[in-house]
Amino acid sequence: MPALIWLAAAVGLAFAETIGGDLILLMLAGGALGGSGAAALGAPLWLQGIVFAAVSLMLIFVVRPFAKKRMLAGDPAHTNVDALTGREAEVTGEIQNSTGLVSISGDEWTAKSLVPGETFRVGEKVWVHEIEGATAIVAKKYID
Repeated sequence: MPALIWLAAAVGLAFAETIGGDLILLMLAGGALGGSGAAALGAPLWLQGIVFAAVSLMLIFVVRPFAKKRMLAGDPAHTNVDALTGREAEVTGEIQNSTGLVSISGDEWTAKSLVPGETFRVGEKVWVHEIEGATAIVAKKYID
């Protein structure tokens, strides 16, 4: 019976982790699984508590830092206009005197050159340096 109580505690803690998301409750759930295993092997209650504490502390101080680092690693997903930076665009309206039009992924954008005075003809391929408001700042595309 104590093994089932520990198991229920593990499930409850793991479920509660979905609300918090800091991995502490998940590590405690792992400790509760250790306590459940000790209970299933017939360990006395005091030993179950020690196993719970030892496994929980090990998970919190050894596993959790690596898990959090792994979760936070990598580039965040770029969305909306941030996703357009670095894309190729095609000039659809000549860019001169800081005004023109480009097509980025099928959408028309007003555009201006990154380098003042630089012009682009219709049909040229350019690179989107950044989006500034509703204007794409573009530059020459050197690599195909």
